[in-house]
Parts: sequence; structure tokens; C-alpha cells
Amino acid sequence: QGQEKLSCKLKKENGTHMVLCELGNPMKAGAQVRGWGFSPTEPITLLSVSGLEDMGDAITFQLQLQSKNSPSSANTSVTVTVPVEAQAEMDLRGNSLPATIVLPVSWHRVEGSRRQEDHGIKVEHVYQLHNKGPSTVSGVTLHLAVPNQLGGRFLLYLLELGTEGGMSCDDPPDLNPMQV
Repeated sequence: QGQEKLSCKLKKENGTHMVLCELGNPMKAGAQVRGWGFSPTEPITLLSVSGLEDMGDAITFQLQLQSKNSPSSANTSVTVTVPVEAQAEMDLRGNSLPATIVLPVSWHRVEGSRRQEDHGIKVEHVYQLHNKGPSTVSGVTLHLAVPNQLGGRFLLYLLELGTEGGMSCDDPPDLNPMQV
């Protein structure tokens, strides 16, 4: 009964971020304030907090009621700890260009050559890693194993590795060993 919308504002004081909410002006004697309910019948206070990716598995709020009319020496406060769980669904897509290669039976690699075409047909493998959300992600590591040798002979000769979009890659130790 008598639900009212809170008027809240963000305030920063001494390096601490606070959300100040005006509960009533004036608040009637015996009034009750309910927030943070977890059932459909109780009101829910929604707080939007950003930058929680590196906060760990919980965030703690210090809640305090203060009256402007009657200053009290009892500075009572309540600590509320809310679990935080970042969720993000990642999607990895890959494609090879060209998709299929057939080498002639009589084809042989030219020993000692540093020309790419003397070592086979160029195949480009493109992988795209997408964050489908809802949270942002950081510190993602993708390990990609490529079978480059079979029976001591080159199956795929890894020539180069490149990235786009602010990602970094560690070159494998067997990248372009003949300096083609």
C-alpha cells in the first residue's frame, strides 16, 4: 500500500561512491520502508552497477538510514553482500579458404626454395571468437592446436599468424621454420 517511487542520486564523497535516496519528506511516524525483496509480492530495489568484471564473486553494500530532523548518535548500518556472477557465452567460428585442395599426384616440394608457391597451395584459416553476452569479457585465452606434421613430413606449413580487434597471439615455436 502506498508505494512510492524513490528519488535517488549518485554521490562521491572521500573516494567512496554512494547512492542517496530520499525516502520521504516528511516521513510519517511508524512508516516502514521495504526494498530488496525476492518474492513477486515484495518490492525490488534495482541497482545498476557497472565494472564488476574484476570484483570477484560478491559485492558488498553498506546501507544506512539517516534523518535530517533528529540527528542520532546511533550510527546504525547494515552490510548486505550480493553474489556476482558474470555470464558470457562465447562462440568460435572457423573457415578455410579455399575449403578443399587437391594436389596433383606428380607435385613435389622444391627443396631449398624460399618461395611460397614451391611449398604448396596457400590455405588461409580464419577463426572468429564472438562474445554473445550478456556480460563483457576480458582475459580470454584461446588455445588452437593445428596438426602441421604427419609422419615427420609437413601436412600444413604454418607461414604466419595474425589477429584483429585488440587481440594478441603468441607465435608457435614451429612457425615458418624454413623462413619461406
